[in-house]
Amino acid sequence: MAERIFLQVDGLRFSYPECAVLDGLSLAWPAGLALVRGDESSGKTTLLRLLAGELAAQAGRITLQGVGPSDASKAYAHHVFWAAPRAGDLDKLTARGWLDSLPARYPLWDAAALAAHTDGFTLHEHLDKPFYALSTGSKRKVLMAGALASGAPLTLIDEPVGGLDKPSARYLAQALAFQAARPDRLVVVAHYEALADVPWGTVVDLVRL
Repeated sequence: MAERIFLQVDGLRFSYPECAVLDGLSLAWPAGLALVRGDESSGKTTLLRLLAGELAAQAGRITLQGVGPSDASKAYAHHVFWAAPRAGDLDKLTARGWLDSLPARYPLWDAAALAAHTDGFTLHEHLDKPFYALSTGSKRKVLMAGALASGAPLTLIDEPVGGLDKPSARYLAQALAFQAARPDRLVVVAHYEALADVPWGTVVDLVRL
C-alpha cells in the first residue's frame, strides 16, 4: 500500500537577487522524519523558511494536509513550527518565557514531552537565562525542546547539532527516532549530512545552483 502524502511540494522556485536557490523542486513526503541534506548555500534553510511560510515562493505550491501558506496564513501557522536558530528576535526573552508562550500557539502542545526534553537536553540551569546569554548549543537545545513538544504537524529544525555536546546529540537522535513512526506529524531536519542512528523516512539532497 502506498504511503499517504502528508506534505506536497510542486515546482517550487525561489531566487535571491544575487542567485537562484531552488528551481522547480517537487517533493511528496509522508509523515515521519525527513532529511534535507546539502552543502552550504544549497538552499536547505531557504526551503525550511518557504515551508514555514516565512518566505513566499516565486513559483510552485506547498500543501500540508490540504492547506498551503497562502490559503489561510494564521491557520497554516498553527500547523507549522519554525524557529530560526541564528535569528536574534528572541534575545531579550528568557528560555522559560519563550517556552511558556508556545502552548497558546500550538493546539497539540505536549507539556509532558517538554519536561522529558528539558531533562534529556539538561536545560534546567538555563531556563531563566535570556537567549542572548545562552551558548550556541544551549540555544539550539531550547529551540528543539520547544519544537519537539509543540506537536505541530509540520515541525522544521535547522542545523540541529551546532554547538551540541555529545550527550545532547545522542539524546537528539533518540528524540527524533521516537517521531519516526508517528502518522500525524512530519519532522523535517536540515543538515549537511545524515545524523547517525536516526531512521530517516525520506531524504532529499539539494545542490547549489
